[in-house]
Amino acid sequence: MNNTRLPPLNSLRAFESSGRFLSFSKAAEELNVTPGAISQQIKTLEEFLDVKLFKRRNRKIVLTDAGQLCLPLITEGFANLSDAVQSVRKLSGDGPLTISSAPTFVSKWLIPRLGKFHALHQEIDVRIDASTRLVDFIYDDIDVGIRFGTGEFPGLESIYLYSFDLIPVCSPKLVNQGKGLNQLSDIRHQTLLHGEFDEFDPSWPDWTMWLATANVEGVDPSHGIFFNQNEMMMEAALEGQGIALVSSVAAASDIEAGRLVQPFETRLPVRLSYHFVTSKQRARSNKVVA
Repeated sequence: MNNTRLPPLNSLRAFESSGRFLSFSKAAEELNVTPGAISQQIKTLEEFLDVKLFKRRNRKIVLTDAGQLCLPLITEGFANLSDAVQSVRKLSGDGPLTISSAPTFVSKWLIPRLGKFHALHQEIDVRIDASTRLVDFIYDDIDVGIRFGTGEFPGLESIYLYSFDLIPVCSPKLVNQGKGLNQLSDIRHQTLLHGEFDEFDPSWPDWTMWLATANVEGVDPSHGIFFNQNEMMMEAALEGQGIALVSSVAAASDIEAGRLVQPFETRLPVRLSYHFVTSKQRARSNKVVA
């Protein structure tokens, strides 16, 4: 056997395509060469390995035992090479800065700040992927994630953004209509809006904890309207459908604009916080640095 570490790449490509199709002519079409060239590349590889890779039977080709052993490994090898090239291209800085984050964070925190970023870096386009799905920074076309947690994200670089408290908010009209919200006991006349955040933290503060902290009695925290997405709960609060416990940071702009009010001062701190997250490789690209 030839002592060179690897055979010629073209011969490996010819073998992989021929083995997949079990046809020299189809491999030639895929690689845009002649069937004779494919046959010659296979011969080169067989001589290099000192083993036959194909048998010819009735104008057809079949893989030998050695060919069957090699083919899946070489196919996987070319797939890995393709992935590596794609990853390098993504790290080169070409294309928009793609940011993945939950919809509520995007609308309440990120969008108000995008104008300033664009003014400073007009050469960088931005693409927002508003989703709660987990992303793979190697294979997904995502540069940066805004993630909620403890800040420990194995294999990734993480920068702390902010922590927050949960506060009660509602539409201003709820404060003034009917029996209003002049004192804590008036909460019993209102609908409680609930978010389901147990997936983040089993100890997540909820209405039961808030009512106990505020010493409110006569209110059953097990009733109300329940949402599995924070942005829907916020929308319900804006529409005057009840009182919601929401992030003090997410509610800040709506409170400042008068669309929401915080009728009572009791706040509950949240253990987790928001973080800017990216892979160690992408962290070095110019757009992520910016």
